[in-house]
Amino acid sequence: MELAVISIEDYAKYPFLKQASSQIKELDLTIQNLVEDRFVLERAQKRVECAILDLTTGQMDVDRRKEISSFAASLILVIATKKPWIKKRYALAVAKTAYSQLLNEKNPKPKIAAIAKDFDWDISDGSEAYKDFRIGFTFYLKNSAHMHGNEWKLVNQIIDKGKVYLNKDKVARLLQEEIKNRIEKRLDIAELKNLPEDINIIAYKLNALAQDIMGQETEEMPKVVVQAAFPPCINALYAEAAAAHHLSHIGRFTLTSFLLNIGMTPEAVNEMYKTFSDYNERLTRYQIEHIAGERGSATQYKPPQCSVLQTHGVCKNRDELCRRIYHPLGYYLKKQKIQK
Repeated sequence: MELAVISIEDYAKYPFLKQASSQIKELDLTIQNLVEDRFVLERAQKRVECAILDLTTGQMDVDRRKEISSFAASLILVIATKKPWIKKRYALAVAKTAYSQLLNEKNPKPKIAAIAKDFDWDISDGSEAYKDFRIGFTFYLKNSAHMHGNEWKLVNQIIDKGKVYLNKDKVARLLQEEIKNRIEKRLDIAELKNLPEDINIIAYKLNALAQDIMGQETEEMPKVVVQAAFPPCINALYAEAAAAHHLSHIGRFTLTSFLLNIGMTPEAVNEMYKTFSDYNERLTRYQIEHIAGERGSATQYKPPQCSVLQTHGVCKNRDELCRRIYHPLGYYLKKQKIQK
């Protein structure tokens, strides 16, 4: 099976690789010289900010060596926050970014195989079963443990002589789990002592940025859905849904994910959509359960942040509280505190 040759550009795109770690060592980076390179530090900060807000790592820079350095610096920033939530968030963002980049490669199969080898996978060509790859049974079990959709059940896989035959999208998704776990291990450091003040200042800013979104995941939502605390954008979407009007894709995703995150059951959300002219029970249930984390990756999706909703024209009727909030769920929690 053909393996891709890993280049400096690949190290920048996939900086978690063992070979990329060797590149970082060759650059002879120290915490002090990372701080002194303002570009690297700014890019590192941007990486973590994007992870907190969007579960991405932001736009890559054309200077690949500085891009690699910024990854090393970003790990220091994340550890400096001392927040387990930010550590997990950043690891997931790096993994999700890599998954997307792998599937967008011009020739993804050799690159996927090369990265799987970096994790010591038993992987080879699967064309004999009309699949892209075959991987060792244990690697499949290890990385699919939290995936609950029917498409991941062993009974639905082609298995022969201890090998599982899969197409590239599924292998890339399994690699996402490996990448997330590797980054989480690298971040499993309680504290870095004697950090430069510049690092501590950025860590403080990152903690402040994360506070609203962290609150959405750690602060308990009220047991009863409080419509009076809905942000204006959600009220507008809810009114359109109640009137059986058509919602855009992002509008439907935003409303569904918001309602699920504040405690509405998938069954109740499904009932709301039954009046839509394009209602398809099987498809609607699947989409709702996927957003709720009951299918696929087992990740419960959050609504997009406010800046994304503004870009897509979903942000409507902004009020004074909106100007101090980054996210619809943050608005919901804040509004309830004000109303008490």
